[in-house]
Amino acid sequence: MTTSDIIHLLPDSIANQIAAGEVVQRPASVVKELLENSIDAHAHSVQVIIRDAGKTLIQIIDDGAGMSETDARMSFERHATSKIRNSDDLFKIRTMGFRGEALASIAAVAQVEVRTRRNKDEIGTMIRIEGSEVKTQESVATLPGTNLLVKNLFFNVPARRNFLKSNSVEMRHVLDEFQRVALAHPEVGFSLYHNDVEVFNLYAGKLVRRITDMFGKSYREQLVFCQEDTSYISVRGYIGKPEFARKTRGEQYFFVNERYIKHSYLHHAIISAYEGALPDGSHPFYVLFIEIDPSHVDINIHPTKTEIKFDDERSVYAIILAAVRKAVGVYNLAPPIDFDDNVNSMTQHTQPKETPTPRAVQPDWAATPKEGNGSKRQQGNLTNWNKLFEGLKSPDETARQQAALELDQAVAARPSFSAQSVTLASRINRLTDETISAPDADALLFQMHNRYILSQVKDGAILVDQKAAYERILYERYRQMLAKRNGSCQQLLFPQTVRLTPADMQLVRETTDQIRGLGFEFDELGPNEIVVRGVPADLPNESEQDLFEELVEQLKQSYSDLKLNKPDSLARALARRFSSRYAVKLTPLEIRTLLSQLFASSDPNRTPGGEPVAVMLTMEKLGALFK
Repeated sequence: MTTSDIIHLLPDSIANQIAAGEVVQRPASVVKELLENSIDAHAHSVQVIIRDAGKTLIQIIDDGAGMSETDARMSFERHATSKIRNSDDLFKIRTMGFRGEALASIAAVAQVEVRTRRNKDEIGTMIRIEGSEVKTQESVATLPGTNLLVKNLFFNVPARRNFLKSNSVEMRHVLDEFQRVALAHPEVGFSLYHNDVEVFNLYAGKLVRRITDMFGKSYREQLVFCQEDTSYISVRGYIGKPEFARKTRGEQYFFVNERYIKHSYLHHAIISAYEGALPDGSHPFYVLFIEIDPSHVDINIHPTKTEIKFDDERSVYAIILAAVRKAVGVYNLAPPIDFDDNVNSMTQHTQPKETPTPRAVQPDWAATPKEGNGSKRQQGNLTNWNKLFEGLKSPDETARQQAALELDQAVAARPSFSAQSVTLASRINRLTDETISAPDADALLFQMHNRYILSQVKDGAILVDQKAAYERILYERYRQMLAKRNGSCQQLLFPQTVRLTPADMQLVRETTDQIRGLGFEFDELGPNEIVVRGVPADLPNESEQDLFEELVEQLKQSYSDLKLNKPDSLARALARRFSSRYAVKLTPLEIRTLLSQLFASSDPNRTPGGEPVAVMLTMEKLGALFK
């Protein structure tokens, strides 16, 4: 190499750190890779010990095949693997790992110690590595299997360590990876300890027992078996009944050849199979295993191996849709059909006429009989029946009925226009940067469909999104509560027990002070249970289980979408969560109170997330709509 040459090979230590950036992103990545190695070693029992959410210690102990002295040393070399031999093996992969990068990447950014012994050997091997450098290798007495310790993750890459989240957040990711591997292999016993506290102790058994041991005994009554076998793929597993659907995501698991994957296209197939049986905003539980010839899938896409490609995704979609739909039908999960309700016929009073009569004017029991039926006296009485109700209708009801009748007559008499394409200026359909001022105290106000409020102003009109307005108002209120810790609490007559998933429980622990500052009063009852003794006084009346589930779901979305501090993120989550509950009919006084609170806020034009709250419709814009 001459002095003018600028390209050179990187040392192994630096190359391994670069590879570690793809494989080891956080402590959960280490847990995933080491657990998969234990599964590939045919372990029957795996123990996971975590300290400080994996930042200080990650220890995996298994009773698998173990390694020889040479294999133990070679396992920490890059691209050293026992899973594949040539490129053709990439399309016949049945093992969890195959790249040969995991241990090398972990050893590059941590202090690693491994003790391993094969069952046929009398003595095992111990190796210590720090930053890709072997410090010690010697023979030791150890149990059959492998005991691998990863200490002080990112000790030599302080910038990467500083980017790690809090212990609660990192532990949530560790729990996610642990649950995925444990669900995929119910025939293997798993245990998890965090800071010397037992989190999981899962015995080997059938899949249904693994699900109930992991998520709780209450899941037993909601599980429905699902199976479909074809020449292309086989589908088996369990789905949840619609009435047990949760407000939070995260309990949806797809496994392809026992490997956890994320696939939105296949998730859509399952949601479609329920055919509207799910409550709005709910997510069904499912654990589905897909068995397919490895030659039909490509898992060599991303180092995490959670993204795969099928050679015929449409067929997979159709088979999963049919399998879940059959399970829904067999177990009668869909809402029953009322055969007494003739949906194909209309009652006589709703038959269309040349001059339609509003339905509210004519009650069901007063349908006018056909001509020729009954005496003339009966026909006269029935014809003049509506005179009996004159003066009994409220002015508002009379006005609504008269407006509806005039609208129907106008629609019937309107001339037909030829189809014409109309192009509107884009400025009409979007919120401008102009400041919208509050309407006058005597301005006319009108509520449309319990969702929008129209108010006349000097230069035209303003259109307010009622839900967005409440979101802005609630956000200001909750942010003030969090700042002053003065949220009013309404005590429950009977404290309610709420069960959460381990990952959701970690999130609640992390935001306990903020949640209590809003007015919630609760205590931990068990590993994944809390007892709620009080709720904020101004929250809608609903079950505490749904309340906490939707709160946790909004927190997850806020934490992933927005880089905010905890109080601000919690205030946004609560405001978004509860604003939809206020899409109701408002009295004129309530409308004016809503607008006064909105325009007294810090930014009446935008929600906390940046969506528009109000639109100004000037006379020029309205005129442009009609040319």
